[in-house]
Amino acid sequence: MTTLAGQPDDFRAGYAHARSVAGFATDTLGLFWAVGPDAITYLQGILSQDIEGLAPGQTARSFLLEPRGKLDALIWVLRDEDRVGIVTDAARQAAVVASLSRWRLRVDVEFSGDDRPALDVWGPGDRVPGAPGGWREEQGVLAAELRERPVRRRLVAGPGPQALEELGAVPIGRRVVDALRIEAGEPRMGIDVNAKTIPQETGLVPEAVSFTKGCFLGQELVARIDSRGRVNRHLRGLRMLEPVVPPVGARVTLGERLVGELATVGESPGLNAPIALALIRREAPPGSRVTVTWEGAQAEAEVHGLPMTAGTE
Repeated sequence: MTTLAGQPDDFRAGYAHARSVAGFATDTLGLFWAVGPDAITYLQGILSQDIEGLAPGQTARSFLLEPRGKLDALIWVLRDEDRVGIVTDAARQAAVVASLSRWRLRVDVEFSGDDRPALDVWGPGDRVPGAPGGWREEQGVLAAELRERPVRRRLVAGPGPQALEELGAVPIGRRVVDALRIEAGEPRMGIDVNAKTIPQETGLVPEAVSFTKGCFLGQELVARIDSRGRVNRHLRGLRMLEPVVPPVGARVTLGERLVGELATVGESPGLNAPIALALIRREAPPGSRVTVTWEGAQAEAEVHGLPMTAGTE
């Protein structure tokens, strides 16, 4: 347990610079490619995004689902003429490649790594390579837009950290990335969501799923919930109402009822409060006041919609 007063100066400076200019992390994102004559048609039948419907140069979010429709991976796809780039959590890249490879049968597609440094850039920084609305590759430098608000996020592959620093970006650690990620409502697979998570619980279905493309792996559950169902949990932000940072796994209760447990926990200089991501039961919608409890302590918090702002959504 820590307090906001304990935030080091480099954390505050890194957060402020990422918000106003640009900050980058070196170990959070991975990039690889699906190549071969069947790359696009193969992924069209596996991923939730309409790969064939994307124009070359477009970037889109997608899910890789298990056959029964639960989450396997959270990814972005970079559509090219005859190949597809796949961006995912760096720590899970090998697992994503293995999952995608599992369904290859009589298809000509391979998954190839990208040896260039994959830098996770947060912030508006116009001097840093970018491609608003999509991705592009020029002179060996690839830039792909991943999200626009509440703070811009992009992947830049090619230039090393020193080159980005010369363009005005600063290195930021995991604490800063987590703060920005919580505010944005950007979950990590295996941390905030896992193999038991239903896609609709993430809040990312409108961006990640095409309901018109035809069949894809795990489609039945997603389509059934979209047409006639609802989920009991939603990914939410929590803003602590006291200057105390609770631990991961702290229990969230509404009255006497357990409604969730904290996943990623961080501190937001922008909101001037400790914050967290959690899958929260629908009985505690945005605006609810809840109690966060852990060993020997408790604090009050407010449930927020995502992305988080100064007020609830």
